[in-house]
Amino acid sequence: FMKSFTMTLPGIAGIILSIGMGVDANIITDTRIKEEIYAGKTIDAAIKAGDANSFWAIFDGNITTILVAVILMLVFGPTNILSGIFGASTTGSIYSFGYTLLIGNIGNFIFGIFTSRVMTRSLSAFKPLRKKWLYGGAVHEAV
Repeated sequence: FMKSFTMTLPGIAGIILSIGMGVDANIITDTRIKEEIYAGKTIDAAIKAGDANSFWAIFDGNITTILVAVILMLVFGPTNILSGIFGASTTGSIYSFGYTLLIGNIGNFIFGIFTSRVMTRSLSAFKPLRKKWLYGGAVHEAV
């Protein structure tokens, strides 16, 4: 599985795309938290609801991308019949892209869902970080 992997330009593109998917997951969660704060919830309730409301959007996006990466790896893997059609260098590059995309998305899903949420909840426990404007809420708060 790993012995025929080579880092190519498409592999680097897969890493960049995976980073973009991770950023997108955090933006989705941030937007949902912001919506909950606008709805009048406390910071803790908004973070909890925002995390819950963003899960399925992040899950769907990552699962779709993971399925595409697996299909690319199966179709253009080291033992394929398409090498005669596309050439070995093309199929290896596509396999490299699929592999890095797969590993990157699995990592982003784990970190995007679990680690980011733990960090957000932990940071929101500190008094200086409990201002609604830090989470996209109202700028002027009642004291």
